Amino acid sequence: PAREDRRENRAPRAERAERPAPQPKPIVDLGEECHDEKSEQIRAFLKGLLEHMDSAAEVKVYESEKGRYKVFLEGEKLGALIGRRGETLDAIQQLTNYSINRGSEKNRARVQVDAENYREKREQSLERLAEKVAGKVTKYRRNVTLEPMNAYERHVIHTALQDTSCV
Repeated sequence: PAREDRRENRAPRAERAERPAPQPKPIVDLGEECHDEKSEQIRAFLKGLLEHMDSAAEVKVYESEKGRYKVFLEGEKLGALIGRRGETLDAIQQLTNYSINRGSEKNRARVQVDAENYREKREQSLERLAEKVAGKVTKYRRNVTLEPMNAYERHVIHTALQDTSCV
């Protein structure tokens, strides 16, 4: 009965204050695909790895800045390459970085691997989570523990909260 009372006292969804949907960040134009020595190493490694994973994803490599490469895996049904919360994608990225930088102290490169624009979508959902949790912390004056995250995801949360005062 108490649960029903609470429902009756709540305003209908349409009447509740609605936040505007977060606008997706504009996609940065990375220009032409890159075809230098490192990018060819990246392509060769990923094509071999994806073949072993029975994936027909296409590999596109761009150099966003000197020594930093963005790799996009394109195709259908890439969920298996992304994995739960991006764990498989992170593993593919780590293996790719290790493979192309193995044995060379100089001329190291950093590679970011993405599929189905997963990283951008994850970043936006983490920012929404940060806002939601900050609201709860402010409202209820209680600590909130978030799920375990990798360093980059924690960075996204901290950046989203840096201008929030929950004290």
